[in-house]
Amino acid sequence: MMKRRIKLILAAIVITTLTAAAQSTVTIDLQKKWGPVMNAIEQVESEGRANIVSRDGRYVGCLQIAPILVRQCNIILGYNKFTLKDRYSKEKSHEMFIVFQEHFNPEGDMERAIRLWNSGDLKCMQRKARTEGYYQRVMRKYNQMALEH
Repeated sequence: MMKRRIKLILAAIVITTLTAAAQSTVTIDLQKKWGPVMNAIEQVESEGRANIVSRDGRYVGCLQIAPILVRQCNIILGYNKFTLKDRYSKEKSHEMFIVFQEHFNPEGDMERAIRLWNSGDLKCMQRKARTEGYYQRVMRKYNQMALEH
């Protein structure tokens, strides 16, 4: 009985360790996938400042996240992981960006990512004129940052 219990405990430890390693790899892969465009958007939105609030108070943090996006991310995940306060955290803001993009733009299309982030409109690629100025600003920042690295 004791040997079986020890085996179960050891198995749980191994599974927990493997699960944590797998999640870490997924997170690293998603950071690689989304990091460059997310960083360019962040520079356009807030110059990287996590504590910035828009004039009307709706958009907060380094990625200027609206309350509706926080709700949408929680709906996508199926539980309330994020709060409005999380918009002040760069790490949590980046997580929300990735959740949103992976759900609505899983193929990682950079142009779609930029336009979708600006408008929240799932038909943003058919309505490009609405986001053209923003798209151009982000692309200039993206290219500038690429040259610096």
